[in-house]
Amino acid sequence: MSTEAAAHGPLSNLRVLEIGHFVAAPFCTRLLADLGADVIKIEPPAGDPVRQWGKQVDGHSAWWSLHGRNKRSITLNLKHPKAIDIVLRLVGACDVLVENFRPGQLAKLGLPDEALRRVRPDLVVAHISGFGQDGPYRSRAAFGVIGEAIGGLRHLCDHPPGTSELPSVRVGISIGDSLAGLYAAFGIMAALWQRDRDGGDRWPRTLDVALTESVLSMMEGMLPEYGVFQSIRQPTGSRIPTAAPSNAYPTADGKWILIAANSDPLFAKLTALMGEPELARDPCFIDNPNRVRNCEELDRIIGTWSRRLAADEADRRLTEADIPCTLIYTAAECAADPQFRHRGMVREIDDPAFDRPVLHPGIVPHVADNPGAIRWPGPPVGAHTDEVMRELLGLDGAALAALRQEKVL
Repeated sequence: MSTEAAAHGPLSNLRVLEIGHFVAAPFCTRLLADLGADVIKIEPPAGDPVRQWGKQVDGHSAWWSLHGRNKRSITLNLKHPKAIDIVLRLVGACDVLVENFRPGQLAKLGLPDEALRRVRPDLVVAHISGFGQDGPYRSRAAFGVIGEAIGGLRHLCDHPPGTSELPSVRVGISIGDSLAGLYAAFGIMAALWQRDRDGGDRWPRTLDVALTESVLSMMEGMLPEYGVFQSIRQPTGSRIPTAAPSNAYPTADGKWILIAANSDPLFAKLTALMGEPELARDPCFIDNPNRVRNCEELDRIIGTWSRRLAADEADRRLTEADIPCTLIYTAAECAADPQFRHRGMVREIDDPAFDRPVLHPGIVPHVADNPGAIRWPGPPVGAHTDEVMRELLGLDGAALAALRQEKVL
């Protein structure tokens, strides 16, 4: 796949080198690649471990089809000195480097920031790690679930205290990794803006993104409320602790529907739809503070109404009344949803690793006048090694063969 094919999206003139594995750094670079960046992913000869995650067909992971999309894959044995030289030469042709080894590991390999900037002074370097590049936890091992727990999210992902003896639950995806990847992508664009505004290599542009801090920064009022009131926010299950009604309610066919009628006008619409308009004038429910205070009784009343209706019928009536609501979607409902399909957020992508199209989520954000594109799915390990080495480093067939003989590639 030539770089001409990558000329789609607002980042089509940006080149990014990824030395990442698992989730956080690759998620960051996938976001950039979706918007047109030429992302060169360095993998060990065995490939990124995520290639082996999830459901597979003949050793091909459906998740990898998405996780590695729009990237050019090259293989390098980073334990070989010649591989480090190749990385430095590639850095000279790139705007950004993204990595998520443990702090200090890149330097141990012979790639400290100083060496990177000797070959590309205006390089933006994004370091993603569990706890950050310094501090007492710097060297501790971490994955997304660790960041979610220490950042306060895991504590809140539970039913209210006293209602369950099971441990608090995982969100269901690697949200800590993904949040760190999002923050890294945002930081990269801020650093590039500064670089291009100020020009040249005037300022160092090193980003230090921690999974733990990415989660903590998303925790809304949890920390301020503790600081001011010494109150510890507790899990509330399906409810929102600051607004009511906002919960999942049972339906006649054993499903659940989310209803968020938590403003006074919306609550009045809901009570009218339920045939109980007087509830909107009841002192217990007349405004949001009172509804929150009496949410147990309010949810019981709404649940009694919702149990009389099948989920689709409840969804139809609430939507026609202009009340925010939704069924709780599984993958099947997401795949079939007409809004997602209309917006290109569910796309059928041809992937030669599978005998049928692979469903991918679309590209976020939508850039109407210069959209990104899904140019190719996650490639085989090292699929672009020769292409990149020839294009960026000028290596010929004999040189590539010699590097393979030495187990550099």
